[in-house]
Amino acid sequence: MNIKIIAFFACVGCFVSTSFAEDPIKALLITGGCCHDYDNQKTIIPEGIEANTDVEIEWTIIHQGGKAGNVEIPFHKNPDWAKGYDVVVHNECFANISNDDFVRGILAPHNAGTPAVLVHCAMHSYRGGESKTEWYKFCGAHTKRHGPKHPFTVEIVAPDHAAAEGVEGWTTPEGELYFIETVYPGTTVIAQSKSNQTGAIHPNIWAHEYGENKTRVFATTIGHHNSTMQDPAYQKMLSKGFIWAAGKETK
Repeated sequence: MNIKIIAFFACVGCFVSTSFAEDPIKALLITGGCCHDYDNQKTIIPEGIEANTDVEIEWTIIHQGGKAGNVEIPFHKNPDWAKGYDVVVHNECFANISNDDFVRGILAPHNAGTPAVLVHCAMHSYRGGESKTEWYKFCGAHTKRHGPKHPFTVEIVAPDHAAAEGVEGWTTPEGELYFIETVYPGTTVIAQSKSNQTGAIHPNIWAHEYGENKTRVFATTIGHHNSTMQDPAYQKMLSKGFIWAAGKETK
């Protein structure tokens, strides 16, 4: 992976150049905020996806917000922030945002049809204002807390979904299981796991079509630890969801 520094705050663009018959997928990865090792995950995610697909991907990586959970990152203040990208990967943790106009600005391109992949704390972000319900609908599910950290077995329950093609269940090396309170209509749960705290079963991989334009959104709450993200089973799962969201799945 060739890395190029973009002259825009703490942004790094990663570009992959290989020979491929089709145009590359132009992917944007947004990362930063509280509680996770985004310094390394911004490399782990693109490398893991690329290792599991022959599709050419051109990455732009935006890492802003430091380690706080209440930063309105400058990149999202541009109304055209998603222009030119085929798919956006959200791997950020900004829970304490209450500026509804800011959140609506993030949702606007997804409402208009830009696909998304949502990872882990993206589901716990942007929940401080009235716009939080719309963010939950974009995510496809509502979660506001997680249980104690422990490995858990991932059970695939929708193996025939295009985003799950060839994905088999596995046990995470580490884990932080999010407790799901609501799954919104139209969301297809692909996998689930059991909490060792409560014994309850919680969805942790799903896909849906968001809004009037039926924008493809693939989401997983799995991914707190780097060891989890580096697991080959996890990387295969995320790659399949990424390709599905981008509309490049096997026909």
